[in-house]
Amino acid sequence: MRVRLAVTLVMAIALSGFVTVGAADAPHGMYTPDTIKWGDAPPNLPKGAKLAVLYGDPSKEGLFVVRIKLPANYKVAAHSHPTDEIVTVLSGTFLVGMGDKLAPKAVRGFPAGSTVVAPANVNHFAMTKQPTVIEISAMGPLAINYVNPADDPSKK
Repeated sequence: MRVRLAVTLVMAIALSGFVTVGAADAPHGMYTPDTIKWGDAPPNLPKGAKLAVLYGDPSKEGLFVVRIKLPANYKVAAHSHPTDEIVTVLSGTFLVGMGDKLAPKAVRGFPAGSTVVAPANVNHFAMTKQPTVIEISAMGPLAINYVNPADDPSKK
């Protein structure tokens, strides 16, 4: 009984220290859909997408979570990221393919509720046929490395 109580107490102290450290480093965020603040996506994504930062800062080191609203018929050319990217589809259908060139016939559809994990440094591309909202969790800083540099919208 005393051993179990001691283990429970040690675990509680350890976890409370972890939570306190995390809470001190990051602000609390509680959002309902109507309180999320949307802005234009960064210039290295094709025009038309809207982005909301829910946690962290994608331009800095560390965990971040963003939501992106993609319009119908949106396309992102083949690219990779230096860190793993975890994508959750919140609405619509996100079409994703793997490879070095955007190939619409090679995409697989991921409906709302799906998760796609794009490993670091693996080339992939994406598109939509209908408005789609995705949530991305990754470690920053966020970088999009286009296979063909001419596909980078920020350089056009």
